[in-house]
Amino acid sequence: MSLRNKDNDTLLPKHRPRLALTMGDPAGIGPEVILKALADPGLSKNFDVTVVGSHDLLSKIYAKVLVNGNLVPLANPENLSVADVPLEETIKSEIVMGMGNAASGAASFAYLEWAIARTKAGEFDAIVTAPVAKSAWKAAGYDYPGQTELLAAKSGTQKFAMLFVARSPRTGWTLRCLLATTHIPLCQVPKVLTAELMTQKLELLVNCLQKDFGIENGKIAIAGLNPHSGEQGQLGTEEQDWLIPWLEQERRKHQNWQLDGPIPPDTMWIKPARAWYEGIDASKVADAYLALYHDQGLIPVKLMAFDTAVNTTIGLPFIRTSPDHGTAFDIAGRGIANATSMKAAIELAAQLSNIRLAKSLNSL
Repeated sequence: MSLRNKDNDTLLPKHRPRLALTMGDPAGIGPEVILKALADPGLSKNFDVTVVGSHDLLSKIYAKVLVNGNLVPLANPENLSVADVPLEETIKSEIVMGMGNAASGAASFAYLEWAIARTKAGEFDAIVTAPVAKSAWKAAGYDYPGQTELLAAKSGTQKFAMLFVARSPRTGWTLRCLLATTHIPLCQVPKVLTAELMTQKLELLVNCLQKDFGIENGKIAIAGLNPHSGEQGQLGTEEQDWLIPWLEQERRKHQNWQLDGPIPPDTMWIKPARAWYEGIDASKVADAYLALYHDQGLIPVKLMAFDTAVNTTIGLPFIRTSPDHGTAFDIAGRGIANATSMKAAIELAAQLSNIRLAKSLNSL
């Protein structure tokens, strides 16, 4: 591995956040949105970024996007810090723009493995991941549901969760949504959801709000599982059987927190939507929303914040953020990919890193 950096010999202050930014699947839009994000003059420069991937592939994509009439400024790879992760030449030769395959899956997997190892070694404070294709990972022989699970496995993390964060460009209100379950079939959700799992996710959320967002005594809204939260057992019994008793127990445990729920899933998102689009009294909305399964949380999040939402994995020993979109193979290399979510992911990683670094310095 070689590190390309025009300021290679400059020692950086330890309190300046250091971000590892993985290229994701090189056949997708990840490299393009990285180049667009890092070229944006509006992106804060109070941190240092190393792009983790393949310098020659990044340069080829840069040239291709320019040729295709891209109208948004692009960062020149020659002016970036790029960690060249070793790949076999046969793998590089089989990577085709717009087509996820075993080669692109092997490359994106190698990029993330490298970033995790170097972050665990203390070289970086956070990892920002561009999107990968789970099908490409599987074709390459890697059986992980997604990057979140690989990050947890490689860091030895048993308890983790996916938190989606977005700041409204209309009102400035911050939406935070945690998923209790993630990439599992819908029919498995009632079997996987337990009081023990909910306790684990709630503890992770409370700890994150305190440690990373400075919210000591806040409000968390917790969704029901069934329509109308079961309608007192008429539309499902999970709420009556264990969810309501569990919530009463957690209220006694977290007396400084307001835990609302179980809220009917079809009405839980009305106040957040008003806060996002119109702006309402902060006391009427929660500091975070706990959804019980993937689409229950991500449909409203993506309706409100498709271009700005950031996925952050909480519970890891380091910070990890990612744009809330996929590889978009169908538009890769055409110069039309939107980098807003990637910029938001970079900024959130830097913000959270600054908070943790400040706390670390204050504790010395």
